[in-house]
Amino acid sequence: MTTPFPIQEVAAQLAEQRRHWRDSHQRSQEPGGREFPSRDALAQTLGLLKGVLFPMRLGPHDLLQESEDFYVDHTLDAALHRLQTQIALELRYTQRSPAGTEEPAQALTRQFALALPGIRRLLDSDVQAAYEGDPAARTVDEVLLCYPGVLALIHHRIAHQLYVLQLPLLARIVSELAHSETGIDIHPGAQIGEGFFIDHGTGVVVGETAVIGRKVRIYQAVTLGAKRFVQTAQGHLQKGQPRHPIVEDGVVIYAGATILGRVTLGAGAVIGGNVWLTQSVAAGAHVTQASLQAAAQRPRNEPTLPAEEAAL
Repeated sequence: MTTPFPIQEVAAQLAEQRRHWRDSHQRSQEPGGREFPSRDALAQTLGLLKGVLFPMRLGPHDLLQESEDFYVDHTLDAALHRLQTQIALELRYTQRSPAGTEEPAQALTRQFALALPGIRRLLDSDVQAAYEGDPAARTVDEVLLCYPGVLALIHHRIAHQLYVLQLPLLARIVSELAHSETGIDIHPGAQIGEGFFIDHGTGVVVGETAVIGRKVRIYQAVTLGAKRFVQTAQGHLQKGQPRHPIVEDGVVIYAGATILGRVTLGAGAVIGGNVWLTQSVAAGAHVTQASLQAAAQRPRNEPTLPAEEAAL
């Protein structure tokens, strides 16, 4: 059967473009298997891990409580074997060689497994914070099953552990899976304390070097971003430099606020909606658009916005 389309011509050109790209990036031209982790495989593994962490809520719909322990044992084993395969692929990708990656991959998978009880404890605190912080929440089960902020944090707690284990590609894929589903973009490098609540969530952005304390609450469209990017003498961006905000314990940031740069929001501060902030804020301060405009009319001798100048 003939086709009206130029299949062979297009396929040949695509093959040439692949060869050009691999040559320019010094990629192997040797026949072999996949060179890097699979987004689809990680999504499946995450589904298993969610069931392991919360079997009666995020596990199989027909799971009985008397079978819960057996399910967790079996599912955890399957998830870790799948994760080990993806870790080995990342190690091969970064080392540009398949040799000697199996034992390190197994060791890293074991470290990840040992971190899961701690991840569950953190997630319990996040779920509780969401329940206590939203008057519309009727039960903790509703929060876990329905709230996009909680789903984003399940992904982040897992992604951050992979980031700590120096598996940045896997970590980023895990975080981007949540980003695409929830509209919440948390870089896996961000350090987030217990009891974190993202209300509504759409449009939230948290940068790689952000540090967030305990019992912090933020609303939709909040950005914890970078003010500027440091460049090398050659004009390339420096990677890994602290460039995102530090948010201390008990801070509340309302919808649409943008906080940029390595500034500190002191403990218990309240940042009002749509505030644009590029300076530190004292503990207990209340910052609004009006207070910032008033402060801008007076000379500033201090880099930190005092509580009395920022009060509502």
